[in-house]
Amino acid sequence: MLKSCPRVFDTATRGRDASRKLTRKLYKCIRKAAKHKQIRRGVKEVQKFINKGEKGITVLAGDTLPIDVYCHIPIMCEDRSLPYAYVPSKSDLGAAAGSKRPTCVIMIKPHEEYQESYDECLEEVAALPLPL
Repeated sequence: MLKSCPRVFDTATRGRDASRKLTRKLYKCIRKAAKHKQIRRGVKEVQKFINKGEKGITVLAGDTLPIDVYCHIPIMCEDRSLPYAYVPSKSDLGAAAGSKRPTCVIMIKPHEEYQESYDECLEEVAALPLPL
């Protein structure tokens, strides 16, 4: 499922990239959340719910071009103290959400059915260093 992809905008995401292990955990958590309909998918929907004050882990795809499509989302997350991380592939992100379409942004909402997995991901994403 994980592909190695060339990063065009490496400097824009440096520091918040999820490791291979964390990426797998995030995809697993996204699959569980999608099963319980606890994800927000796409820039417009994620942005709307961040503005409404909804809590969750925001996962962004690092291979999205042009980066202007979603470059405001990390700033919104930082302003509201929401954890966010970059994963390598938007097609893998969409597949984890149960869709055939690639997705550049997903927000995972907490739910008691997968709380342990969510908390583990939350802890690791929150520990990622902030970008410079």
